[in-house]
Amino acid sequence: MPLSHTPQEPQKVWEALLAGNKRFVHELSERPNTDSKRRYGLRSGQDPRVVVLSCSDSRAPVELVFDIGLGDAFVIRTAGHIVDTSVLASLEYAIENLGVNLVVVMGHQSCGAIGATAGVIDDGATIPVGFQRAIVEKISLAAQAVHAQGSTSTAEYEREHTRQTVDRLLANVHALQHKVDEGSIGVVGARYLLDDGRIEPVVYHGVE
Repeated sequence: MPLSHTPQEPQKVWEALLAGNKRFVHELSERPNTDSKRRYGLRSGQDPRVVVLSCSDSRAPVELVFDIGLGDAFVIRTAGHIVDTSVLASLEYAIENLGVNLVVVMGHQSCGAIGATAGVIDDGATIPVGFQRAIVEKISLAAQAVHAQGSTSTAEYEREHTRQTVDRLLANVHALQHKVDEGSIGVVGARYLLDDGRIEPVVYHGVE
């Protein structure tokens, strides 16, 4: 079922995304909502079911990973899915104006931004200069939290950074927590595995 036909309920939307990911993993993708009729029908506006904050990494294309199409997802991508004012504003817009039912933070395996941060935290590598420094500094909060527990697992850094990103969104986008509490929006933190294409859930709010 195309995501645009999914009931506007957080749990149903999440289940539809997982079903799309399962098709992707098994090389049974349907490529829904990608034809000229769909494109033409979107001229007057959009009605996405989900907003996805993901990493800019070329190996983690949201629409392919979830087997969704045009107009199905409002996607925000930054290196290491870093949150700044522009990201918060984009998310707030999607929540308040587009009526999305789900927010997904999608980290991924072998994230270069997290790998660079791990190099600084674990190996004493030099922090990048210029604007890239801000990426490492923000991710370092997650890396340090995992490191303090005695782990240097990059996979755990990736999971913790996703958890902290979700917490940051809930804390800073005021409408989001309210809508989670009333049941109109769910929030999921997940990790995309390059090894086999699966989505690994990390944290849930308002869905299961």
